[in-house]
Amino acid sequence: MANGTILFFLPEDPGGDSSGAEQLRRIRAEVEKHGFEVRWARDAADARAVLRTEAGLAAAMVAWDLPAPARPAAEPDDQDAAAMLRQLGQRFKDLPVFLVMADEDLERLPLWVAETVVGYVWPLEDTPSFIAGRLVRAARTYLEAVLPPFFKALRHFGDTHEYSWHTPAHSGGVAFLKSPVGRAFFDYFGERLFRSDLSISVEELGSLYEHTGPIGDAERNAARVFGADRTYFVLHGDSTANRMVGHYCVTHDEIALVDRNCHKSVLHGLVVSGARPVYLVPTRNGYGLAGPLPPAEIRAAAVAARIADNPLSRAAASPGAEYAVLTNSTYDGLCYDAVAVARAFAPSTPRVHFDEAWFAYARFHPLYAGRYGMSVGPDTFPGPDRPTVFSTQSTHKLLAALSQSAMVHLRPAPRAPVEHERFNETFMMHGTTSPLYPVIASLDVATGMMDGGQGHWLVDEAVTEAIRFRQSMVRLAERIAAEGDRPPWFFGVWQPDAVTDPATGERWGFAQAPADLLRSEPSCWQLEPEADWHGFRDLSEGYCLLDPIKVTLTCPGIDAGGTMADWGIPARVLTSYLSTRNIVVEKTDSYTTLVLFSMGITKGKWGTLLDALTDFKALHDRDTPLAQVLPDVVARFPRRYADRSLRELCREMHDHLRRAGLVELLDTAFQDLPVPVVPPQRCYRQLVRGGTERVRLAEAAGRVAAAMVTVTPPGIPVLMPGESIGAKDGPLLRYLGALESFDRDFPGFRSETHGVGIDPDSGDYLIECVRRDRENLLRSS
Repeated sequence: MANGTILFFLPEDPGGDSSGAEQLRRIRAEVEKHGFEVRWARDAADARAVLRTEAGLAAAMVAWDLPAPARPAAEPDDQDAAAMLRQLGQRFKDLPVFLVMADEDLERLPLWVAETVVGYVWPLEDTPSFIAGRLVRAARTYLEAVLPPFFKALRHFGDTHEYSWHTPAHSGGVAFLKSPVGRAFFDYFGERLFRSDLSISVEELGSLYEHTGPIGDAERNAARVFGADRTYFVLHGDSTANRMVGHYCVTHDEIALVDRNCHKSVLHGLVVSGARPVYLVPTRNGYGLAGPLPPAEIRAAAVAARIADNPLSRAAASPGAEYAVLTNSTYDGLCYDAVAVARAFAPSTPRVHFDEAWFAYARFHPLYAGRYGMSVGPDTFPGPDRPTVFSTQSTHKLLAALSQSAMVHLRPAPRAPVEHERFNETFMMHGTTSPLYPVIASLDVATGMMDGGQGHWLVDEAVTEAIRFRQSMVRLAERIAAEGDRPPWFFGVWQPDAVTDPATGERWGFAQAPADLLRSEPSCWQLEPEADWHGFRDLSEGYCLLDPIKVTLTCPGIDAGGTMADWGIPARVLTSYLSTRNIVVEKTDSYTTLVLFSMGITKGKWGTLLDALTDFKALHDRDTPLAQVLPDVVARFPRRYADRSLRELCREMHDHLRRAGLVELLDTAFQDLPVPVVPPQRCYRQLVRGGTERVRLAEAAGRVAAAMVTVTPPGIPVLMPGESIGAKDGPLLRYLGALESFDRDFPGFRSETHGVGIDPDSGDYLIECVRRDRENLLRSS
């Protein structure tokens, strides 16, 4: 196996018979003797292909005097040596580059070039072995230096090949070799995993709890890269990070301001701490997508009114909120002006927590400048009013790290200082004394990958591919309309119809907009106040931005304003078909579905999605029998679907959704919040002490919920522990009743409803409620 790759960007033909070509071939042979692969690129296109595909590049040798190809005067000069040096610097941090010279005139080189390269090569003036030796030595030094602190220490420790006298008991995997099933397990994962699964007794690697040694170095390196004052590695996902921050920031009977569009782990943090939540309501659009908290909702007067109107506030430990938490970006890719949010919350709370589970890449691309928690600091928000800011990130979700890896970033402010020793007590409560070291290493490596220009390169690639897909979807619709030989294209993408170049004022249709404009200009993605395409109201200029890598596909049947059409294709039918093509989407709502363009995206991957959408349309246009489109669903429920076609199923389901007003009921249920009765922690006590029971919807009116109810779509809590379920004809029970009816009528397409049980005989929804005989005790305590 090669140690790494060295790029030769040279105009010479490697098979040529000149003395220069012969000498370069000898240099290549000497390099290969040392175990390195050589990639020889004669032109810029080949060299750029190497940069895109060869992440193991360890050094480069670039000819300065490359022939300049003929090109129009207006065409940018991106094919010469200077352009290649810039691209190498953008793609690889501190990559050693040697400049191959044809003469002795170094003084004619631009100063920045002299500062960029590590040396010069005159191929005919030294021996091939000497030149190759310089290249190889620089490459090996780079490959060692590129390793971040903990991963480097872990590799060095593994290379010592010492016996293990500590836990875990498998002792580097040896125990697995003593059993057939264990041997199969060992062979599947390989020895390296088990040799790196170590005990905290290994002092050379540091301590996760004490934040010392290479682990501490890795956390400090992550703080630098992610722009934090302090960073903590969390090994049980962003859910644990959220519970940790909530547990630290707010204590028993204190008030917490909570974005209703929150993850369930935020609620769990409130249960652990005993806090009293005051919920803030995000806006929603006609598709049923949750938007941001409107600016007016988080201003001091509005927050004070929310607190005053909340029954739980009357017995709070103090009249003001100690903590605010909101989701950024939202599940559908809406991200805030973080500084504006911090300024708005500042009069109401000293601590603001951005749950950025899906947004760890934000710091590394200019589209997201100022839209992530760690952008709030003394430079952007000077003065004594700045709150302490926490950011919790699920590193594995959209960066390259192992599952369950997460980070807590923080930037303390003088008004709410965070002493490490105190926060670390909370950290240890939610951590483990038996960490899996490969997960720590993956956090360290994810940090290293984002360090410097390479972080921007990686995110920009994902942004670029997302934009290409978005534009391809619009162009496909335009192409079908222009040809006029088939029914119109009916899928869309939730995005602006047109964008403006702020530099020139020129207005572009989205499909025709220059890709460079879309990938570099944030204003193209901002939600303009009252714009029809997004459907949200009460936003201010620049307050919210749509993240281009979170792509929401729209199906016909409803628009962003909530107007339903006579016919439609519910998204659940589409995603069921996509699953037969091994395409699993992130989230499905009534008429939209979300796909993510992460760093692992390729043209082939999104091309497969586009092909599947095209095939679905063809099947719908032909009114194909459902048994040919969704054979597994028909096989499971033959009496319901055996005689149906795809078009008939879509029509029946759309008619049901329109008749039931499900999207409208959803909006009402999320905007008209249930009345809080008791704090969540008290309901949890009843839950674990037998003080709750499961109740059918028909019997649930007026009861107190004991568990959170979250419906997917849209994946947001509709009911929290301690809240009243409300009247029989109230918004919550009407909405849940409509979902229950849908699930009965369309088996195989049911909603994913967390916190709701299903009676196996009747299919009735069951909600966990506080027992009647415990309610009065709860209300009086």
